[in-house]
Amino acid sequence: MADAGYRDVADSAATGAGRLWWDANAAEYLDEHGAFLGDDDFCWCPEGLREADARLLGDVRGRRVLEVGSGAAQCSRWLAGQGASVVATDVSGAMLAAAARIGGDFPLVQADARALPFPDASFDVVFTAYGAIPFVPDAARVHAEAFRVLRPGGRWVCSVTHPIRWAFPDDPSERGLTADRSYFDRRPYVELDAAGRVLYAEYHRTLGDHLADLVGAGFVLDRLVEPEWPAGHDRTWGGWSRVRGERIPGTAILVAHRPD
Repeated sequence: MADAGYRDVADSAATGAGRLWWDANAAEYLDEHGAFLGDDDFCWCPEGLREADARLLGDVRGRRVLEVGSGAAQCSRWLAGQGASVVATDVSGAMLAAAARIGGDFPLVQADARALPFPDASFDVVFTAYGAIPFVPDAARVHAEAFRVLRPGGRWVCSVTHPIRWAFPDDPSERGLTADRSYFDRRPYVELDAAGRVLYAEYHRTLGDHLADLVGAGFVLDRLVEPEWPAGHDRTWGGWSRVRGERIPGTAILVAHRPD
């Protein structure tokens, strides 16, 4: 990496960067976070909120469930153990290869969240835990695809970096408590190589942007969950830490449904 910062880049320049970055960094990511995530556990966020406690997807037994941006499919593996019929998708072949090594009796499908290879109205529940939405310039397409593949009445749940955090440095120390950017500065965080090619891009959207994308796709918002930092949780994950988590929200989880 030769340069990093918040900057405008053409959408076309970042196309494919997410897949390449996750392919290159899958092993390192799982080495660092795999124990916390577990092989067959469902964690929504660095705050450690587990689906076993939150039940944001509702009763999944006998339901057809799609995970978007599954990584190594830890969440899907847990859901399969709860009796769901699960399909896990990710854009990264390296992440899906890791999922295959861990194992599980459910399909793994390499797919872009903006062009899912499934028929209309084929799932009861679709979800993503920090997958896809932060890494594409056109997140509205992710919501639109989730809407398309959901049956009427189906549930769509997604967790994302809480938009408020983008006004603060990505620093787990006290320095990360002082806002140094405008909340309304929507330039993505971008990493470039020496030739100026985009290696990594992560996109900021305000809370209003996220809700507009959701409603614009046709969904009805049921809940906005902002997990609090739990007592006894002292793990640092990038810019997430107790120092910051006790003062500012780190994650937003949108719970919505497709109307009947």
